[in-house]
Amino acid sequence: MLTALMLKRTALYEAHRKLAARLVEFAGWEMPLFYTGIVEEHLAVRTAAGMFDISHMGEITVSGPAARDFLNQVLTNDVRRLAPGRGQYTLMCNQRGGTMDDLYVFQLSEEVYLLVVNAARTAADVAWLAARAREFPATGDALHLTDASHNYAALAVQGPRVREFIELCLPGPSHTAMRVARLTDLKKNQIGGFPFGDATVLVSRTGYTGEDGFEIIGTDGSIRRLWDALLEAGRAFGLKPCGLGARDTLRIEVGYPLYGQELDENTTPLEAGLDAFVALDKGDFVGRAPLLAQKTGGLRKKCIAFRMVDKSPPPRPHYPIWAGEQIVGSVTSGTQSPSLGTGIGMGYVPPELAAPQTPIQIEIREKRYAAQIAPKPLY
Repeated sequence: MLTALMLKRTALYEAHRKLAARLVEFAGWEMPLFYTGIVEEHLAVRTAAGMFDISHMGEITVSGPAARDFLNQVLTNDVRRLAPGRGQYTLMCNQRGGTMDDLYVFQLSEEVYLLVVNAARTAADVAWLAARAREFPATGDALHLTDASHNYAALAVQGPRVREFIELCLPGPSHTAMRVARLTDLKKNQIGGFPFGDATVLVSRTGYTGEDGFEIIGTDGSIRRLWDALLEAGRAFGLKPCGLGARDTLRIEVGYPLYGQELDENTTPLEAGLDAFVALDKGDFVGRAPLLAQKTGGLRKKCIAFRMVDKSPPPRPHYPIWAGEQIVGSVTSGTQSPSLGTGIGMGYVPPELAAPQTPIQIEIREKRYAAQIAPKPLY
């Protein structure tokens, strides 16, 4: 286990300390779990606005004349659908079809792409992409791969009231990537470069909460100044700083996967229910053959969401899932939903048991509690 002295700290570490955040280890980083409380922060995002430090995420740039074709060979979605200023959710698979990571890819300009990857996977992703780049038939300056994570910090502002105050800090217009007159003109999955003081920050209309919002990438200094400016501008609109605890309960409510829980190198995107982000018809890519075999021959397991039927302790990862008198799977993510007031979660079961309304039981502390498979999103 990493000690406090070994943990990496984001550019916003001192801001978290100033706000008396409860700090914990996550993916090798010292990050805020909560400030005032997970439930309060969760409900702020659902009803008003919340702000998260996401500086631990990794940023990788891929550029050059061969960048598009290279990315289309190592990612599951069809990168050819992008244009400057547009992004897409996608996955990176190994040769067995298992998931190396789930990520966002943005096209910033004609030959420049930005990959935003999971904190715990950044080093593995860079190594994997570098190995694939060495195998790719590009010559000279046709393909460049750079781990730019150390150059950037990032934050996310999420919630229904964010659009009411964000332009007080970032009035626009954008001058790179997606050209818009004002930041709130960005549509879902679009990204633009906006002036902030004497710098530029990249702002995308994306997020991990199920609410409308924006994710912002910039230099350490820019993100520190923007964090303070947004806290001040958003105070009258109910903005609260939020930690990893609320980030987790929010994403479970909408059924978003977390790498290391719903996704890993032995689980395919199809098993995780992410078929919409796998373009099997685009031509060959790493992992396509086993994914196509699964598509035609059937899945080994399927990711489901569930709700507890009656009052129970919260479900947690690794708890057994029962159907009748058999253990048929295990919980990958579970929590007490602040929005719904009941236990919810996700897990894997055989495909024949994955239909919504199917009754199951979750074993919690050696006792079984009734639950029901439910469609996503749960909230």
